[in-house]
Amino acid sequence: MVDVNTIGLGAPLRWLAQGWRDMMNALVPSLLYGAAIALASFAIWRALIASDLAFWALSLSCGFVFVAPMLAMGLYEAGRRISNHEQLRLAQMVLVRSAVRADVFYLGLALLLIYLLWGRIAQVVYGLSTYRLHTNVQDFVDFSTQTSEGLTMLVTGTIVGGGMAFFTFSITVVSAPMLLDQKANVFEAMFTSIRAVAKNFAPMLLWAVLITLLLVASAATSWLGLIVVFPWLGLASWRAYCDVVPDRTAAEPAR
Repeated sequence: MVDVNTIGLGAPLRWLAQGWRDMMNALVPSLLYGAAIALASFAIWRALIASDLAFWALSLSCGFVFVAPMLAMGLYEAGRRISNHEQLRLAQMVLVRSAVRADVFYLGLALLLIYLLWGRIAQVVYGLSTYRLHTNVQDFVDFSTQTSEGLTMLVTGTIVGGGMAFFTFSITVVSAPMLLDQKANVFEAMFTSIRAVAKNFAPMLLWAVLITLLLVASAATSWLGLIVVFPWLGLASWRAYCDVVPDRTAAEPAR
């Protein structure tokens, strides 16, 4: 079992400050990486809206947190290189050689299954809330905000989705960046992540809330805010990992 540090309640704010500084030190590749994620998210969201699939636009948007850790692997690599004072290029973020292995695939598969489970649960919650299919965005918004059934659906979905999101956060907050270390396997990484959350519950809960708030703010901009928010959070997450798990990958050379 890998040891984990005890951190203070102010640690998440320090990680955000360090992540912002790292992003400023590698501004162009960071923003290009964020732009790719933002534009892909925007395109999928707009396609669903244009196809009158308002429910899926909402449920898949909420499910973004389940796949974000894997999308940020390039940013963890960027954070590792920046903390080692190495020169960073966009190609090194896109093609992370240390992430091309079975353990990373297993973690990604677990997150994909959680994501698919969330989609199915969201369908069930929606189906139990109404007998109608609201394909138009305005109809769906009116149903969600102006009817008791719609408000119940939102509350239920928030509780269930929030629980699933925090579970996902607990198994990935440390494990995703930790898997850049070739000596770590997926089970060791996930249990270390869970131990880190259990040992530092209040700071980690604050970290989860800050991540959620920044992602919600990005969603409010039709996901275009991810251009800045995604690389910022990814680099801050690397700093969080280095702060919580001592003497692992922060000083290791790239493979």
